[in-house]
Amino acid sequence: MKSHLCYHTMESKKQGKTIGDKVRELRNKRGLTQDKLARKCDIPYTTLTKIESNVITKPTIQTVKKIAGGLEVTIDELAK
Repeated sequence: MKSHLCYHTMESKKQGKTIGDKVRELRNKRGLTQDKLARKCDIPYTTLTKIESNVITKPTIQTVKKIAGGLEVTIDELAK
């Protein structure tokens, strides 16, 4: 019974990814440091770190657009 509960909890977390979780995951897949991505996107390093750590959970559309461009994905891919 306990393993089922853990599995359910893990599934819930996977489905509830924040935009910060997605940015961190995509950045890591591309082998970029936070600093390199921030520079590539022309956003402050601190903004990127706050998004990735879910301090900022609703970044502006301009910021999302810049991050999507830096990660070479669509805004929809980050938002879904």
